[in-house]
Amino acid sequence: MLKAIVAVSTSADAAAAAKEIAGQLERKDLKAVFAYCSCDYDVHALISSLGKLVNAPVFGNTSFTGIITQDGFIGGSQPFVGAMALADPDLTVGVAALPKDGCSIARGKELAILAKKAAGRKDAPDYFYMAASPAEEEFYAEGIAEEIGRVPFFGGSAADNTIEGKWLLYAGDQCFADGCVTAFFYGGPKTKNLFTGAYRETDDFGVITKIQGNRTICAIDGVPALKKYQEWRGLPDDAVLGGNLLGTSVVSPLGVKDRLGKLVAIRHPMFGNEDWTINVGNNLAEKTTVIRMEASVDELIASAGETLKALMEKTPGKITAFHLVHCGGRRAAIGDRIGEVAAGLKEAAGNIPFLAEFTFGEYGVERDDVNACGGLMLSFTAFYE
Repeated sequence: MLKAIVAVSTSADAAAAAKEIAGQLERKDLKAVFAYCSCDYDVHALISSLGKLVNAPVFGNTSFTGIITQDGFIGGSQPFVGAMALADPDLTVGVAALPKDGCSIARGKELAILAKKAAGRKDAPDYFYMAASPAEEEFYAEGIAEEIGRVPFFGGSAADNTIEGKWLLYAGDQCFADGCVTAFFYGGPKTKNLFTGAYRETDDFGVITKIQGNRTICAIDGVPALKKYQEWRGLPDDAVLGGNLLGTSVVSPLGVKDRLGKLVAIRHPMFGNEDWTINVGNNLAEKTTVIRMEASVDELIASAGETLKALMEKTPGKITAFHLVHCGGRRAAIGDRIGEVAAGLKEAAGNIPFLAEFTFGEYGVERDDVNACGGLMLSFTAFYE
């Protein structure tokens, strides 16, 4: 049976933090260690030292402003690192990491080959974890799928504390800002993922009639995209232009439904350009419908505990641990009330160990095992027997 151990440190020194974490993970049978820390550390030194001390693959990414465990929210103005170690005699984990180089689809396929090799396997895993830089997540996932087929995944994109691109991804001795990390899981516990934005649909929607690249919406229903969004919400120019759109849109982002209408993947409007186009945080395509979504800050806070309770209800076995991915944009909007999120998660989880990170993109699977990437979302995963 899976044994999950959560460890934390707020030591400002990377070596001391690694030693403190390792001291809390005193087992010789660890198979994998998720680790999330502040980008203010010497991250390479922290992760490589921790890997040597615990003698198990350590992997993950920097997290936006903090983490949440059973002990509450840890971070803010202080350094932080949180780890969740998994021990299970029936579990095999293969980890791979590669910085960006050329086509990200091809790189994803290469990652899958390396992860299988690291696990000593040639077959597809039961499920996998992915962490990437917030730019080409969908392409890495596509490349992995080309190699292993349709396999459920979970994870999120690296984040920094100031949205300046200081994020890092890491695994073992590798540490980089742009690329992808994956971990393939074979045997051991099963997983159940709940992937949601927990937003309400409004009656404002339209068809993307022009797009530039993968992530810039030029027009909705033939109208400049930012003008359409501004019209829907009745906002002044200064609320939607430039970087102001990032915060303005947290309580009312855009959503796209999957082909069955089971999942609404959130697309976060990130920047309002002077030509009235919108930069968004994930890929979109022309001739698809976007829906304006809504949630108050109170609802964003409540949604974490409510989502965890819903995950518990849909999990068909005994839950032994939770891995929780919470959007960093939601966390920024929640601000000083983040303790309420922590309290809601702890109340829902009871005595089950969990580790929550804050990301700039979230990945999960819903219903028919179609993996998806989104922003402003929650990707909550239960490990169960």
